[in-house]
Amino acid sequence: MQTSHFAVIGNPVKHSRSPSIHQLFAKQTGISLDYQRLEAPVDQFETTVRDFFTQGGSGLNVTVPFKLQAWELARDHLSPRARMAQAVNTLWMQNDVVHGCNTDGVGLVTDLERLGVQFNQVRILLIGAGGAARGVMGPLLEAGCVHLRIVNRTQARATELVEAWQKSDGGTNNQISSGGLAQATLQGGWDVVINASSSSLGDKAPELPAGLYAPDALAYDMMYGARPTPFMLQALSDGAQRSADGLGMLVGQAAESFYIWHGIKPDIKPVLQTIRAELDASLA
Repeated sequence: MQTSHFAVIGNPVKHSRSPSIHQLFAKQTGISLDYQRLEAPVDQFETTVRDFFTQGGSGLNVTVPFKLQAWELARDHLSPRARMAQAVNTLWMQNDVVHGCNTDGVGLVTDLERLGVQFNQVRILLIGAGGAARGVMGPLLEAGCVHLRIVNRTQARATELVEAWQKSDGGTNNQISSGGLAQATLQGGWDVVINASSSSLGDKAPELPAGLYAPDALAYDMMYGARPTPFMLQALSDGAQRSADGLGMLVGQAAESFYIWHGIKPDIKPVLQTIRAELDASLA
């Protein structure tokens, strides 16, 4: 059986759980692959990518800080999702050229559905206006949410993001709005509040007003760890019924990348359970 070579590229990347996730997918589906971590110098991303493919690599997952550079590298051969997100987290070679896709939004939507979110009834608050937020806006709207509001510490960035989206959408989507953190509240509360900001990386919760959550609301942090994030704790104290971190999103986006590369959709649930157990064991 021929072994294909894959990697996750980033800086830093030693913390990435992508190798474990893809090896579990491979074992589940009977595919032989080698999946490594590839740390690229911050000023040599393109060179590192091209060397990887020249040496026989089949595909790359892209993590911080290179998703925008990956989009630039593959900009002539982007999937509709990547074009919409203006960021790429999945690369592969096809007909001797680099192609790119963004699977982050699919991973998020898949995980929210796993958690019981019914998009045709849901109002979503998205905190943050950087690449993480931009990468998931399209899939959240396509899933059919009733309203999506983007809020950010710097209100202008949220406004610019929504205006750019409406321009690309032809101004036809009235389900999306923007504001500063002070404009985060909604009468009746939000059904889902998603933290796409970098606050949890700094071990802090975003400075949000109280009273954000509707009855039975879900608070979701794109970051993940062995313990609840500061945002998750803040949300539960503010009235969120339940909270979740972004580990399911990580596994979901990896599953979509796996499908792009291999044409097979793996079963996410057992892999998520295994990786969660590994995180829990790290606390022992």
